[in-house]
Amino acid sequence: MNPLPLVNPGQNLSEAAYEQIKRDVFEFRRLPGDRFTENEIARELGMSRTPVREALNRLAQEGHLSVVARSGWMVRPLDFALFDQLYDARIVLELAAVRRLCEQESAEALGPLRDTWLVPAASRLADERAVAALDEQFHELLVVATGNLVMAQMHRDVTERIRIIRRLDFTDAGRVTATYDEHAQLLRSILRRKGDHACLLLRSHIETSKRAVRKITLHRLFMARSAGAAPATAVPAVAAMASVLSGRAPAATAMAAQGATKAGRGAATGATAGRAAGRAGRAGAPRPAGQPV
Repeated sequence: MNPLPLVNPGQNLSEAAYEQIKRDVFEFRRLPGDRFTENEIARELGMSRTPVREALNRLAQEGHLSVVARSGWMVRPLDFALFDQLYDARIVLELAAVRRLCEQESAEALGPLRDTWLVPAASRLADERAVAALDEQFHELLVVATGNLVMAQMHRDVTERIRIIRRLDFTDAGRVTATYDEHAQLLRSILRRKGDHACLLLRSHIETSKRAVRKITLHRLFMARSAGAAPATAVPAVAAMASVLSGRAPAATAMAAQGATKAGRGAATGATAGRAAGRAGRAGAPRPAGQPV
């Protein structure tokens, strides 16, 4: 990774480091189970350890990283039980928002959503990342349009916590088209004040996304990585994530990931030593008569 390009020379270094590391985690340049140290991040970002440490502590408080004794930091394994609960909370908030929107006299607040989602097929975006961002914005604006600021803040908090996994939904072929179709149907129902039908569509839409989360595979996690090959420590650590995907408790998974990482490092060290010994042996062994040098 290149040193962090600060958009504003006066930008707070800790904040800049926080945003970059978080982006690396959310875009799977650092996979769940990956390990790293403060020094490594500081070198990558071209800054001192102090702002990096502040950024890492902040991300740990938010639940994205964990401290590993004598080993630095680790990207936390995905906790699907927690994601299930967050999706349930999201459904409750958005259903309440849809009911309220269907009761409002004016639909003026939904204008930006109409302009984005009720468009001809030829005008639709095809880029998965762009549509994933628009999808998040769609659901956020549904809640904001109610005028209830407390609900909107609660919804933003939930959205922030599921963003890392939600974007993987858009690695599926056909998800972009389905998102446009489902959003258009939901929006038309709200505009026609068909509350029950709109709530049915919304629940189905979110439940589909929730089920897709459970189908995430190790292959899809690797495919979602934005840049290059996985770090050396990622292969054994990500292999340990199979226990998460099969439903094992997060704590057990973390220990499995740690053990897998250590085993992977040990195997790599042993392999290197073996190759060195082999070369030494070949160098010192006598050649058979007549064999060219």
